[in-house]
Amino acid sequence: MIACLAINKTFVFIIIKLITFVFVKKLDKYILKSFLIPFLATFFIILFVLVMQALWLAFDDLAGKGISIGIIFKFLWYTTLIVAPQALPIGVLLSSIMTLGSLSENYEFAAAKSAGVSLQRMVRPLVFFAILMSGLNFVFLNYVYPYAILKQINLKINIRKKQPALALVPGSFNSDIPNYQIKFDEKYGKEDNLLKNVLIYDLSAKKGNNKIISAKDGELISEEGSRYMTLKLNNGHFYEHHVDTKTSYRDRFRMKASYADFDEYILNIDISSFSDDDLDQIKHTKNFNMLSLKQLKDTLPDLKVGYDDYVVSRAKSLFRNSQAEDLYQLPDSLVNKELSSSILENFEIEKQRDIINSAISKVDRTINNFTANKNSFKYRRKVLNLYDIEFYNRVAFSLSCLILFFIGAPLGSIIRKGGMGLPMILAIAIYVLYFFTNTFGRNMAEESTLSAVAGSWLAVSIMLPLAIILTVRATQDKGLFDINGLFARIKNFFIKIFSFKKKTS
Repeated sequence: MIACLAINKTFVFIIIKLITFVFVKKLDKYILKSFLIPFLATFFIILFVLVMQALWLAFDDLAGKGISIGIIFKFLWYTTLIVAPQALPIGVLLSSIMTLGSLSENYEFAAAKSAGVSLQRMVRPLVFFAILMSGLNFVFLNYVYPYAILKQINLKINIRKKQPALALVPGSFNSDIPNYQIKFDEKYGKEDNLLKNVLIYDLSAKKGNNKIISAKDGELISEEGSRYMTLKLNNGHFYEHHVDTKTSYRDRFRMKASYADFDEYILNIDISSFSDDDLDQIKHTKNFNMLSLKQLKDTLPDLKVGYDDYVVSRAKSLFRNSQAEDLYQLPDSLVNKELSSSILENFEIEKQRDIINSAISKVDRTINNFTANKNSFKYRRKVLNLYDIEFYNRVAFSLSCLILFFIGAPLGSIIRKGGMGLPMILAIAIYVLYFFTNTFGRNMAEESTLSAVAGSWLAVSIMLPLAIILTVRATQDKGLFDINGLFARIKNFFIKIFSFKKKTS
């Protein structure tokens, strides 16, 4: 009898376990299905918006330039690969808020809890999915993203070489066109072919910057298939210094120069070399965002050694130019601070004046030298920072899917609201905060205000505590803000104050 009861209990226990296992498996499938449908929808919608935004920014460089549809689709494909790591965490965040908000709104979480299934167990398949998305995001950032950047940047450069007018950028000297350096302030007109304040160095004679042309405005004229680009200049000045390379360097400055003003000047530039380049040709491969983590790790030591050597060389040059080494040859009494005021008294008045003027000129020269090299210091440090930031940010940003999931999932269960209304607003606000702090940290690290590690992980360090707080409140069935608890604490505070006054009175 006892044996039969024990067998029956064991049998019932096994049946209950099987039913629970089947129920949980079905629940996992149901939750995953409820999550995947909004995730795929939001991911592709956001991806489309980001691609269209990138296309809009590049619209002026692509539209009406004679570029084929195939090249534009190739550009869009590379853009899609570049923005996909940004769209993935937004999709995870929005779909987690929508899914768990909808389940809470329809009391499906309450039904599962009544069956003995906790919130942690219910969202476990979504946690694994978020981890999988973070891993996929890391693979994208480490392999696909650098490849897409490499192809897109080289494609842009090759497109400019197919269309020489695109290669001309206002505000700086353009040396992409062979044998010429062209600078202008503004490019305008319906076809962006009108130039303002043009300055041209004609290097076709291979004798240096001896032929200079300046004009108030100009017009670019280029026909499809032509090997020449015509530059029509108006209201300008022409200067040419006639140089014979066989003469000595001193005699070259004594040679004649010709100059003239003109109302109109036509310059035909040979651009046949532009059309010979293949659009898929790869020439630029060393940009910081074109390298994988392994390549960045191999490149960074060489960059740091080069930067340190540059700093040391500039420090030695400053030390040498200031003649500071001469101080080591002076007696200790002359360099003593207490006696420094009486050093000049050993010389006559005229000599003292010469010494002071010489010292002032050396200090001014040193300051000017330092000021001139300041931009070079900043540029070299910025380049090193960009490579350093890219290395750490790849890892930090790949965790965005997991962190934003642990913000979105508890937030959805707390607000108990599904659909595209409130969840969309919350998702946009949270991601804007995450993206802003990530960009802010990178910019500060780029300017050496923060270290590369701190700047890259700034967004994670801010969002991770928020994820932990929301997850704890959701598992404890607490609201987003405990208003009743806040009022109760305020009430208790005033009760204590009044009771203390009564006792003292």
